[in-house]
Amino acid sequence: MPRVKTTITLGDTEVARIGLGTNRLRHTPDNVEFVQQAVAAGIGYVDTAHTYADGESEATIGAASPAPPVVGTKGGYAPGTAGPEQLRAQIDESLRRLRTDSIELYYLHRVDPETPLEESLGALAGCREAGKIRHVGISQVDVEQIERARAVVPIAAVQNHYNLSERRYEDVVDHCAREGIVFVPYFPLRDDGGRAVDELAARHGASPAQVKLAWLLARSPTMLPIPGTLSLEHARENLGALELELGDDELAAFA
Repeated sequence: MPRVKTTITLGDTEVARIGLGTNRLRHTPDNVEFVQQAVAAGIGYVDTAHTYADGESEATIGAASPAPPVVGTKGGYAPGTAGPEQLRAQIDESLRRLRTDSIELYYLHRVDPETPLEESLGALAGCREAGKIRHVGISQVDVEQIERARAVVPIAAVQNHYNLSERRYEDVVDHCAREGIVFVPYFPLRDDGGRAVDELAARHGASPAQVKLAWLLARSPTMLPIPGTLSLEHARENLGALELELGDDELAAFA
């Protein structure tokens, strides 16, 4: 079996294929230092959102220097908050919190039941043209919604709930791989894994988390998991999954 690639191009930047989720990141000196240390350890993509920790996640990342190579954030999470005016206001606030003039990757956090998808993406396309965001993503979507979005603006990444036990978006994973779109599974470790995970971890001298991440990396060449943690030890452990090779027979245990 060919070696699984350990890096991927996200937007214009090559990053490690293990990122960092920050939905619990509060703005404290210790957490600013944690982000700095995680980047120094090899984390190239840090994922956040306008709503995470009431905005403190973005503020913490913005206070870290040097900044992560790629920061992805999101807006339009709650129903009624993804209209063009709301998204533009959220982007401006995220720019201030992140202390940047341009956000590398900006997702529509959810498809708004009160706003046509094309209107939301049109607002993001306008912000992209203005230079406020560089690349556009979309979250928790199906294949048809991805293609509707791509008719409005290029889509660099799709972020959906996906892991060993949550596989309802198998078709989206495969579609993104065919189209060269980065697929970012959130909650990549939120499953018990079962005996197969524990047995493989023992066989390889790895942790169960590393086995779960290695399965995701082998599942698709455009996969970029973002396990969330506030621990530098765990971030380093997660990065260690990049060195774990599972054989075809081992992967078959999870088919």
